[in-house]
Amino acid sequence: MPKPVVAIVGRPNVGKSTLFNRLVGNRVAIVEDEPGITRDRLYRDAEWAGRVFTLVDTGGLDFAESGDIPRQVRRQVELAIEEADVILFLVDARAGLTSTDEDTAALLRRTRKPVLLVANKVEDFQRPGQLAEFYRLGLGEPIPVSAAQGMNTGDLLDRLVSVLPPETGEEEEADTIRIAVIGRPNVGKSSLVNAILGEERVIVSEIPGTTRDAIDTWFEREGQRYILVDTAGIRRKSRIEEAVEKYSVIRSFKAVDRCEVALVVLDALEGVTDQDKRIAGYAHEQGKASVLVVNKWDLVDKDSHTHQRFTELIRRELAFMTYAPVVFVSALTRKRISRLLEMVNLVAQQQCLRISTSDLNRLIRDAVLRNPPPAAKNKRLKIFYATQGGVKPPTFILFVNDPELMHFSYLRYLENQLRAAFGFEGTPIRFILRQRD
Repeated sequence: MPKPVVAIVGRPNVGKSTLFNRLVGNRVAIVEDEPGITRDRLYRDAEWAGRVFTLVDTGGLDFAESGDIPRQVRRQVELAIEEADVILFLVDARAGLTSTDEDTAALLRRTRKPVLLVANKVEDFQRPGQLAEFYRLGLGEPIPVSAAQGMNTGDLLDRLVSVLPPETGEEEEADTIRIAVIGRPNVGKSSLVNAILGEERVIVSEIPGTTRDAIDTWFEREGQRYILVDTAGIRRKSRIEEAVEKYSVIRSFKAVDRCEVALVVLDALEGVTDQDKRIAGYAHEQGKASVLVVNKWDLVDKDSHTHQRFTELIRRELAFMTYAPVVFVSALTRKRISRLLEMVNLVAQQQCLRISTSDLNRLIRDAVLRNPPPAAKNKRLKIFYATQGGVKPPTFILFVNDPELMHFSYLRYLENQLRAAFGFEGTPIRFILRQRD
């Protein structure tokens, strides 16, 4: 059953992200004492009294501010309100009622959805009169909380659960593929997410660093469910100056940790940079299935050999990821986006491949006969037995006479034999060596 969606909305700096973190029980949204930190919608599941729901943190609504970013923030909040089953409207009890609060309340009344008015930053819960002015919003009795201190949030959750849509008893699909879109700033990650989703899901700007949080989006295509995670651009450590950006980069890496497939986005106009290598290397080290996505391909002057030359460049610069398929796309024109999802499905399947023990040992035995392991110190490596220890990534345990005799080049040879026989496209392969007398 799809989980009910609860959106937190309000003007900037009323504590939406603080409340979001408090309710999901983790420091997920970036919180700084600075307006405008949250821009896109940020999704996380929360649970209370046996009910699981999806909580959405949104950017601060400011109807007076002009410019491209404020306009897109307002659009993101409107989309969150449209998909929400319940809305938490957050106001600042310390600052009092503002004209922006009144404009937001007018917008929410028109939705005809359940709205809980939440007064944050309450310091004295024995003075209910301090919230009297908020009755003018026409949204009922304000619920006083202190998100920073966690005070009265239990009562808020009780009220929230009471207005959630009733459960239908249907089960959710378990085969959801979680995809993380990673790369340097300004390579087109957010544009790619929007192209995949077919809607203006995340804010797109030519200003590097527009995306700050790792944003989860659920969608379905041809019967397959996905969770798509747009991440902040990952710059070199020496270029990270703001604390907010540092937290964003940490969250980008955490998004890789919890994904199944990483889309490593490269800029076709810039080729493969050292930072691209570091980002791709992190996905490789974490054992994630990966697809190398060359974006902005529509802007490249091409001849009959351009595609081949660029592929050879990628294979040379990212030699440790020769297993990853390369897809050339244009997020702007949405060219080859369907091909990209086909590759996601393929590598997600390949990272879960299991090889029977008999087939695996037959392959290892034949590989050793064709190319015996090299000897070292008058002693030759012997591989007695092999078994598959796990998937995501596929992991193989080799029982040998002496692990120190195994050279990395011979492991690469065995890996190549496995790939030639069984595929494992798009996923790294791990070996564990165990000594056996």
